[in-house]
Amino acid sequence: MRIIVCGSNGRMGNVICKLAAENPETEVVAGIDVTSETRDFPIFNDINLCDVKADVIISFLPPTANSETLDIVDYCIKHNTPLVICTTGMPKDTESTLNEAAEKIPILRSANMSLGINLLSTLLKRAAQLLYDADFDIEIFERHHNQKIDSPSGTALLLADSIRNALHDKVEYVTDRSTNHEKRAHNEIGLHALRGGTIVGEHSVVFAGRDEVIEFTHIAQSRDVFGVGALRAAKFLQNKSPKMYSMQDLIDF
Repeated sequence: MRIIVCGSNGRMGNVICKLAAENPETEVVAGIDVTSETRDFPIFNDINLCDVKADVIISFLPPTANSETLDIVDYCIKHNTPLVICTTGMPKDTESTLNEAAEKIPILRSANMSLGINLLSTLLKRAAQLLYDADFDIEIFERHHNQKIDSPSGTALLLADSIRNALHDKVEYVTDRSTNHEKRAHNEIGLHALRGGTIVGEHSVVFAGRDEVIEFTHIAQSRDVFGVGALRAAKFLQNKSPKMYSMQDLIDF
């Protein structure tokens, strides 16, 4: 599987390149990045300059690289190349463009590429269905490194969305209670963010009921967990029809 990595010199780009090099079935054939660095493959600062053919593109570009993401989508459509996109905190118009592109090419998009997080998302649906009507309150806590831009994290929203969908939109998200001088409403899901140090990513979902608390926690101990998931996603997209896929599709496959 020949891969182009967008953001190849970033934290996650480096992880993808390392893991792909360790696997005889995968090869990074080109990188797209604004910074230059000596690699075993060519690096282009603009995907429109890339003349290397690939089976799939994996993008871990930050949400600030919006125009670059749109260029990647156009490139994938032009070259009929599947796309794995792992960017969180995108503008709404970019999300709309991705959804339109998925009518022409297979795209797998996820706020978190970890297999564990996406399995947790499935478990939370059942827990919410059972516990919410038993008067359990739901809170989500996430902790990340001090370089993370978006808050709440895309993963926290992914988990919250799983719960909300399971409860048929009965709940509302609350990200700041500092001005709310009143008791918590049962239909709230509180989303709490901590930023500091080099924390890779920790997410906890708390179901707090009368005299008992149930907590689900996922801790990413290295970025490799996201890289492994991204490569699994790239392999999953091979020979798939145009559609917007998720990691849940991979887990259910």
